[in-house]
Amino acid sequence: MSGALSWPFLRLYILALFYFSANAILNVIIPLRGESLGASSTVIGLVMGAYMFTTMFFRPWAGQIIQKHGPIKVLRIILILNGLALILYTFTGLGGYFVARALQGVSTAFFSMALQIGIIDALPEKDRSQGISYYSLFSYIPGIAGPVLALGLWNTGGMDYFSIFMIAIAMVTGLFGYSVRIDKTKEHVTETTPGQSGQKSKMLESFGELVRNPFLFKCSVIMLISSIIFGAITAFIPLYAPQLNNGNAGVFLMIQAAVVVVARILLRKRIPSDGRWHSSFMMGTMLLLTLAAACVGFSIQAGAIIFYLGAGLMGIAQAIVYPTLTTYLSFVLPPSNRNILIGLFIATADLGVSLGGVMMGPVADVLSFSWMYIICAILGTAMIVFAYDRRGLLIGTK
Repeated sequence: MSGALSWPFLRLYILALFYFSANAILNVIIPLRGESLGASSTVIGLVMGAYMFTTMFFRPWAGQIIQKHGPIKVLRIILILNGLALILYTFTGLGGYFVARALQGVSTAFFSMALQIGIIDALPEKDRSQGISYYSLFSYIPGIAGPVLALGLWNTGGMDYFSIFMIAIAMVTGLFGYSVRIDKTKEHVTETTPGQSGQKSKMLESFGELVRNPFLFKCSVIMLISSIIFGAITAFIPLYAPQLNNGNAGVFLMIQAAVVVVARILLRKRIPSDGRWHSSFMMGTMLLLTLAAACVGFSIQAGAIIFYLGAGLMGIAQAIVYPTLTTYLSFVLPPSNRNILIGLFIATADLGVSLGGVMMGPVADVLSFSWMYIICAILGTAMIVFAYDRRGLLIGTK
């Protein structure tokens, strides 16, 4: 095998699989552990939201630091930090979990950027999109088995087996990560970059584009609201599923992750790639997301079948919305600061996932998990309308 499927790149994808396997377990264990300690949904949401909030905050700096020091050097430092965060889970309570989630957020900001920049630098242009797609797929694969494993650990071995798994994942990820190599392709030419003050000034100026640029504004709002719904699912399904007859959080998250992986493969050629805003396509995607949240919300009355149907619909929507919006922005944003603006767009996704826990936790405390997910469906309905381009203003050019 050659190109994006050659052994050096397979090692990077496997490293992503190891790295994100801890999160697939933690997304179930942390809410259950928090509930057992008497924490409210608000507190659990804050702990879960700390991860993506710190990822969002540090992501803009990650790209600059990696560009200066190289992906491998940064990656090795981050693997140590990630290992410390995972070990912290083994002997602390909820307060330590908050610190560990924040450390994981910092690690993920640098880890994901280091691997993606490394893949882009090392692959020729014709193979780069394929390399990033494989990286994304491998990062989702742990979500298929991880939630079921987490429930098994929680129901049988308690926190002892959980601690063993966290230490094992930290060691395997660190040792495997230290052995990877990333070589720049001959096609890649390192360009001189402006001074740090110039970069910071350009980045600060770009924040205004979130509002001024109609393409970026629409995509960012849709991504933010979609990610709030995704975040609410991740944070609170482990607490909501036991309220249903035959409801199982591990099965739900496994179905969702499996559908994301399969849909990414089967629908990859269906993603619009012509620089035009396809209103019907995006409205249909938002309809899927709305139906998914509604199925979850009403499943307390309708039963487990509707609950798991919501998992499948959520997986399809999750597989479509991010690559569709990112591909569209790659065409319509100005080349001079395209990377910075796409970075800001990605940050809105991180922020949305964080708000899904932080903002929806108090809603669940005041109302209920069922009503919280119904409110998510209402937000999705608003995005169906928002995705419509009534005047054809969002037609970009290649």
